[in-house]
Amino acid sequence: MSEKDWQTARQERFPGCMAGRTMYVIPFSMGPVGSTLSKYGVQVTDSPYVVASMGIMTRMGSPVLQKLVDGEEFVRCQHSLGRPLPLTAPLVNSWPCNPEKVLISHLPDSRQILSFGSGYGGNSLLGKKCFALRIASRIAKDEGWLAEHMLILGITSPQGVKRYIAAAFPSACGKTNLAMMKPALPGWKVECVGDDIAWMKFDSQGKLRAINPENGFFGVAPGTSGKTNPHAMSTIAKNTVFTNVGETSDGGVWWEGLAPPATGVSLTDWHGKSWKQGDSAPCAHPNSRFCTPASQCPIIDPQWESEEGVPIDAIIFGGRRPEGKTIMHDPFAMRPFFGYNFGDYLAHWLSMETRRAPTQLPKIFHVNWFRKDPTTSSFLWPGFGENARVLEWIFRRCGREREDEAARQSMVGWLPERDAINCSGLGGQVDMDALFHLPKPFWQREAQELRAYFAQQVGADLPTQVGAELKALED
Repeated sequence: MSEKDWQTARQERFPGCMAGRTMYVIPFSMGPVGSTLSKYGVQVTDSPYVVASMGIMTRMGSPVLQKLVDGEEFVRCQHSLGRPLPLTAPLVNSWPCNPEKVLISHLPDSRQILSFGSGYGGNSLLGKKCFALRIASRIAKDEGWLAEHMLILGITSPQGVKRYIAAAFPSACGKTNLAMMKPALPGWKVECVGDDIAWMKFDSQGKLRAINPENGFFGVAPGTSGKTNPHAMSTIAKNTVFTNVGETSDGGVWWEGLAPPATGVSLTDWHGKSWKQGDSAPCAHPNSRFCTPASQCPIIDPQWESEEGVPIDAIIFGGRRPEGKTIMHDPFAMRPFFGYNFGDYLAHWLSMETRRAPTQLPKIFHVNWFRKDPTTSSFLWPGFGENARVLEWIFRRCGREREDEAARQSMVGWLPERDAINCSGLGGQVDMDALFHLPKPFWQREAQELRAYFAQQVGADLPTQVGAELKALED
């Protein structure tokens, strides 16, 4: 949108947009108050839902206000439901919003966010993706750090050695499940620092340090259960805001993936209508959410609010692809979220290797939990707590003494050598040869698709190093 068109759209929407409603002013911190990695913001809104949710997802209140009084810079966040009172048209499902005139604007140069017409999620809780990724990624580029769509976890071996890992996955690829994993391997422990966003900066010794800038979890409800993520279920047992989920007649919440309600308990869907098993439409919206304090997580890491951040030894990239592929075209899971030129974003990552200051680069890994058997369409890997077996291999690779330790070289990097992944207790149910098979025809197509993707999405701004890697893969 041109600046002229945007100014016209803004003028059509914002004047008088909060008439008849209460305007709330929210001073908030992304990250622990006082940390050199944290940033501050002020959001104005006419939504009580936003106030309640921002109280969970950010640190807000007097300590932040004092920082602003002391002169700290802050991001300006303006939000309105776009439905002044008295209403001129009825609400849908009693939820105030103005979908016909939604306008979500980011102004990276002036560190501003303006959101109109949306009453829900990341388009109204402006500390989340709008600030923590789109604006923060631009700030990070200007200041020499990284704002990324990544979980952060700590993993401790049976011998008591601990490492921290960051991991980038697109939506619906299991970030929260991995961040709150209950390891299937005896003696290993996983603790959660964050499940969605990581801000990372090299310290004076050259170690990459990371914080979770958020104060809560804003997770997708459907599919979350005692089987898939028992720690998340414990976390959301109290002090939690649920949106667009189903409701039970005894006052509880329900979504697809949970056990059916007890006999005699009925369900109301997210539209407010009676719902029963077998209905064609889902009871909970597929993107329905829970908003819950991170401090309630039973495996929250003791250092999750460390002002200096936790030391990152490894970064994992991954996605959801059925065949052959280790990474997606958007392995960073940032395509919808970086706040500046795509090619410049890639170049910023590559610049970390040539920093003038001391630099200890973390090890980089690619995974695909979702590869399928082409004959049966069943998943080749069991996932969930069994992913600890892959984390164990990554853990050992971070402390390797030789490049080929527990690994063999391939056209796409170092793969686990045979028997390097601990499969004890899996009962031989995993075909490891199929899991690590690299079909040449697939990768030939993949290289063609990648070249087309880069041409369309990045164009002349593609860093030469990325182009050279793609050429090497093609050759």
